[in-house]
Amino acid sequence: MVFFLSSSTFFSCTAQKKSGKAKVQDQVQIQAEKPMLLFKVGAEMLNQDLSMLQGKRIALVVNPTSMVGPEHLVDVLLSKGIQIVKVLAPEHGFRGKADAGEEVQDNVDAKTGLSIVSLYGNHRKPTAEDLVDLDLVVFDIQDVGARFYTYISTLHYVMEACGEYGVKVLVLDRPNPNGDIVDGNVLDMAHKSFVGMHPIPILHGMTIGEYALMINGEKWLANGLQCDLKVVKCQAYNHNMPYSLPVKPSPNLPDDRAIKLYPSTCFFEGTVISEGRGTDIPFQVFGAPEIDPKLSTFSFVPKSKEGAKFPKFENKTCYGFNISKIQNDFEEQKGINLDYLITMYNLYPSKDDFFLKNEFFDLLAGGTALRAAIVNELSAAEIKASWESDLNEFKKIRDKYLLYKDFE
Repeated sequence: MVFFLSSSTFFSCTAQKKSGKAKVQDQVQIQAEKPMLLFKVGAEMLNQDLSMLQGKRIALVVNPTSMVGPEHLVDVLLSKGIQIVKVLAPEHGFRGKADAGEEVQDNVDAKTGLSIVSLYGNHRKPTAEDLVDLDLVVFDIQDVGARFYTYISTLHYVMEACGEYGVKVLVLDRPNPNGDIVDGNVLDMAHKSFVGMHPIPILHGMTIGEYALMINGEKWLANGLQCDLKVVKCQAYNHNMPYSLPVKPSPNLPDDRAIKLYPSTCFFEGTVISEGRGTDIPFQVFGAPEIDPKLSTFSFVPKSKEGAKFPKFENKTCYGFNISKIQNDFEEQKGINLDYLITMYNLYPSKDDFFLKNEFFDLLAGGTALRAAIVNELSAAEIKASWESDLNEFKKIRDKYLLYKDFE
């Protein structure tokens, strides 16, 4: 058997009548770019001019990544007298300590006394009650550019609710650490879920601001609704720029390596294979107790810990592989590595039990085609070739909403 493990700028989307990229360019205030501009995220650009926030009742959709230099956006705005009414918290919560999938309860932030409304669990979309006392919702969360990373689903529901109840949305842009790649199958909308809401590939290659523009511009909100949306751009950013996140975006993506491997290894969450939650290197190791130790090169024991209270195979020895130190896999192939998944399927002794019966794998994969291809023993190259036509069509849509120079 062979193994393969080796000056702020704003954009408005209201009352749009034009289409295509010209529409975007017409409504972005283009400023002459000065040489040697220092890179800044949208929150830093907003901090230079708070006029859009002054006198308004505001809710913030934020988490631990919502930093303005060394300070959290909440603390910065409160110190400058901005009226923050509440915090709307996504998956993992405002402080970012909850498990993936764990329901986060409404509460009060101990540090600031602000009311926290959870947008996860059974309350994913803001209600009229959540928004009735607001003029503006500010969204500032670091995304990692993968379709099944749920912050973009939270963005969708925030935009949709704000559109329904007449509240403006301001997105503070941040770079996409996987922003130089477009790869994966385009979602089959018959498998729409919170881990995949739009007809996009697994790696969409867009910043959170560009993605918001696409949601609005393509009328993906309910009933073709469009919200009153503005984006604060990053300064001196382009899609060729490597970006190392200063704060981990969620508990189980602790470093750049995990963020790069996550689009490839997240598939294991829909299988009997552990994706490494409960270890120090989640999404960089994978394995299961049933794998023959002689056919593996690494073993690990998942333990209960913050962000992974009940990991798969807790306190059991899993046999598999450690890809945390492989240097040339993701960088050279520039995309999703299906060989990890195919290898583990081939090694697992009971093929009928490999994919979870709850069909969560199909939700992550955005359809049944990937599972069927693996069962039918297609190669990674054959599977990726089947994505090409849909990817090319998606890239045409994506191009209309890019705010920064694209990768080459």
